[in-house]
Amino acid sequence: MPPSTIELPGTFDDPTYSADIVSAADFSRISKLAYEKFGLNLKDGKQALVSARVGKLLRDQGLRSFEEYWNRIQSDRTGEALVSLINALTTNFTSFLREPEHFEFLKSVIVPQFAHTQPFRVWSAACATGEEPYSIMFTLAALNATLDTRLLATDISTRALEHASRGVYGEEQVQALPADWRPRFMLRGEGRSAGYFKAKPELRQRMEFRRFNLIEDSVPPQKFPVVFCRNVMIYFDIPTKSNVVGRLSEAILPGGYLFIGHSESLSGVQHSLEYVKPAIYRKVKGAA
Repeated sequence: MPPSTIELPGTFDDPTYSADIVSAADFSRISKLAYEKFGLNLKDGKQALVSARVGKLLRDQGLRSFEEYWNRIQSDRTGEALVSLINALTTNFTSFLREPEHFEFLKSVIVPQFAHTQPFRVWSAACATGEEPYSIMFTLAALNATLDTRLLATDISTRALEHASRGVYGEEQVQALPADWRPRFMLRGEGRSAGYFKAKPELRQRMEFRRFNLIEDSVPPQKFPVVFCRNVMIYFDIPTKSNVVGRLSEAILPGGYLFIGHSESLSGVQHSLEYVKPAIYRKVKGAA
């Protein structure tokens, strides 16, 4: 696609509707559903936020009451109503090269250790709007242009995945990237697309974007030298974290690594991984 025809991304502003439509009992039902289906731990202080976002869903769908909306969720067999709910409840904040220590560790430790593993696979397990997987791909391409990288990027939000799969970002967003990376790995928009950058197709074709629920979907059959799952487990309680870490561990090669966010902790979580340094864990060789 020529630079002048970059498709501009949609807005990801949080809804600001202040509908007082979700009662305490309704919030309890939403909280239970979000926990059972998505592992989200919605605390009591989130009722106003949930009310505003569910209120917007009611307006968009032409519904008059929460009860109407709840009945629609319960009767929907396509799963679309649940997807719409999780899109509304989750916030997909991220940035390029966020927590840069992980990218340095990827270059200096993981690639030398697993460079013989071809293709070199990476899983970005909560990719949000895509800045993380593109940061990984650009980092590896800059390090070793001949490395046969294959990147799986997953998220529970279809809205975030749609944005990520386009690979289009504003000039302010890409400022976090080294200046020489932009012309190497991205197309610059022209005309009505001026001020936007799009990941080059030769990199994008090595990336797969797929919806994935961390708490219930089957883990990919491929094995990965490294899995990124950062800044999502802050929404989970200890049992859910234990479940998620155990499932992610199944997808990691022996000796491979799991990255979590620096604001997260596996304290109290049952797992078989070896602590390496803050927010980095290793799967012990010989572990199942």
